[in-house]
Amino acid sequence: MTVSDKGSPQSERASVSDAQEFLHHHTELPTTRISQGVDLVISGIGKTASWMWLIVTGVIIYAVVGRYAFGLGSVTLEEVQWHLAGAGWLLGLGYTLVTDGHVRVDVIHERLSLRGQAWVELFGLLLLLLPFLGLAVYEMVPYAYSSWQQGETSQAPAGLPHRWVLKGVLALSFILLILAALSRLLKVTALLFGFPKPIRVESESNKKEEAS
Repeated sequence: MTVSDKGSPQSERASVSDAQEFLHHHTELPTTRISQGVDLVISGIGKTASWMWLIVTGVIIYAVVGRYAFGLGSVTLEEVQWHLAGAGWLLGLGYTLVTDGHVRVDVIHERLSLRGQAWVELFGLLLLLLPFLGLAVYEMVPYAYSSWQQGETSQAPAGLPHRWVLKGVLALSFILLILAALSRLLKVTALLFGFPKPIRVESESNKKEEAS
């Protein structure tokens, strides 16, 4: 090729810092051993919970056919729909955070350097997200426990029993979010301070680059 080396991907890779060598796909943060383990668990839970949407779709189709084709409405099926949809959405929150798949609306953040973005992440996690999640867990765990103690059920006729299950999923989702936030915090400190020590994660793109 006759393209100049200036500005080429090879020269850019040669100029990155040691911490940037450990960047992990689109998260733009290095990975640590603890973060890797936490992310695997939360990702597994999120991917498993995603199957609930297939079940929800089946229940909705069954309920619609029953109502409009045979005139058979069911309060139970309606509650099953929103119970499963709520659980699937809640259990997917932690997965979204560890994969950095949430929506960012920050025109300043994207213009900063990598270390500048990491400082924003650090203060955002410590001052905003983690305190909010801690307060949420503080409120949600007793909320679910009280529901279990009372044997709370649906107030609708023919509604579902064990309302505490959904409230327990709500509390669990915030706990998973705390773990996901702590995992991301470790990645930020690994980049900014070198602790915990970042580890290299072999991605498909890295393998292709090394092969070329």
